[in-house]
Amino acid sequence: MADADCFKDPAWRLHNLYWITDKSGTIVKFAPNLDQQRFLEDLHYRNVILKARQRGFSTLIQLMMLDACVFNSNVRAGVIAHTMDDVSVIFRDKIKFAYDRLPEQIRERRPPQTDSATELLLSNNSSIRVGTSMRSGTLQYLHISEFGKICAKYPEKAREIITGAIPAVSPDGFLFVESTAEGKEGKFFEMCQESKSREGKKLLPLEEKFHFFPWFNAPEYEADPESVAITDEEHKYFNEIESKADVRLSMRKRAWYVITAKRMGEDMKREYPSLPEEAFEQSNEGAYYRQQMAAARAERRITFVPHQPGVVVNTFWDLGQNDMNAIWFHQRIGMENRFIRYYENSGESLDHYVVEMQKHGYVFGKHLLPHDATHKRLMAGMRNKSIQEMLEDLGLKNIVVVPRIDEVKTGIDLTRQAFASCFFDEANCKKGLEHLDSYSKEWNQQLGCWRDYPRHDIHSNGADAFRQYGQAGELLNMQDWGGSLNYPKLNNA
Repeated sequence: MADADCFKDPAWRLHNLYWITDKSGTIVKFAPNLDQQRFLEDLHYRNVILKARQRGFSTLIQLMMLDACVFNSNVRAGVIAHTMDDVSVIFRDKIKFAYDRLPEQIRERRPPQTDSATELLLSNNSSIRVGTSMRSGTLQYLHISEFGKICAKYPEKAREIITGAIPAVSPDGFLFVESTAEGKEGKFFEMCQESKSREGKKLLPLEEKFHFFPWFNAPEYEADPESVAITDEEHKYFNEIESKADVRLSMRKRAWYVITAKRMGEDMKREYPSLPEEAFEQSNEGAYYRQQMAAARAERRITFVPHQPGVVVNTFWDLGQNDMNAIWFHQRIGMENRFIRYYENSGESLDHYVVEMQKHGYVFGKHLLPHDATHKRLMAGMRNKSIQEMLEDLGLKNIVVVPRIDEVKTGIDLTRQAFASCFFDEANCKKGLEHLDSYSKEWNQQLGCWRDYPRHDIHSNGADAFRQYGQAGELLNMQDWGGSLNYPKLNNA
């Protein structure tokens, strides 16, 4: 055994006492890798960790909590995962595995009083437990594993964690919220944005600190470049990352990324991000337009898309049942469908939207409304009118009502097919693009899979307005769109 003073040092204990199973299945003594060491040196009370996958942060955090329990009395530590299967694996393969391989003298002094499939209670009254929620009692340590996935699939559970589990962490306790990204919505995305905005500032103990660990920090993420063809476009991407991240990406790094990206497809930037903002570009697994949005970004069709004078602007609407109305503004240039603006609001009468449209000085073509625009609405003090009639009274001409379809899925498929010719102004369509990124299926908690119908949330109206474009494609020919063949293509190279 080492000198007794060594056991007083948590850093020494982490480097010398714990055994894990590595990626190859070999039992090895744990030693923090470079990213883990940086994290330990930069540790705060509340920590939000956005990372590339398989960087070992779950292992590190659970060993830190186990170590605190073994060497300190009356500690309460908890781990939250998004499924019971994950809970079981974490407890068996990380916590219990490491405890069972501690030196015998330590285990003899800290024998388990409770040793179940979800809790290890030691003789010093310290315990570490795992579960899908954790509301009862005060915690000195809390690790929320893959919180992004919890937010995407179990939003109610995410709210419970925010309102119940996190407040249970003592003021001087430690919180670890770690995950890969899962779309631009949910509490994990919000926590990352908020904590990132505080970078460089002095933090209070209850404020979260942002930590980001990109793929290229991992020394094992390399490959022989001899047989890997790297395109000019890929080199351009790597050069941009080098500039933005102030890093040098060797040919071996670039080769590994190219090989892995071919296998991962549109999930690459989410699972192996180079920059924090890049991690959230990719929609969650259940998002309807995730492939189409990924292609739009890869082909640089989300860019600066200016209004072209002399070409009419068409609009696509959704009239929300929750009083939220959404409008996409569109021009047809050659074979390109250019979306130059998006607008939404709620609690406003229809004249508000007409005034908003007139602010920009556009010459309008057609206004495409959903099928329910023809439904008569009860109006105080006047005869019943439909949305179409009310907009016509406000001066809108050339209104087209898109016919009702039997299945929303059919309209979504039509919209997917129509995506390839779409260009979006990155600034003026920012909110609408967030909706297209996040428009998602419902998650079936019982079966553990995505249902084949949309989740109705804040993204529905913007996505439904865009769906009118997809559904109207067969109604209008080139001339009807008010398009022009005389303008050059956008410079999206």
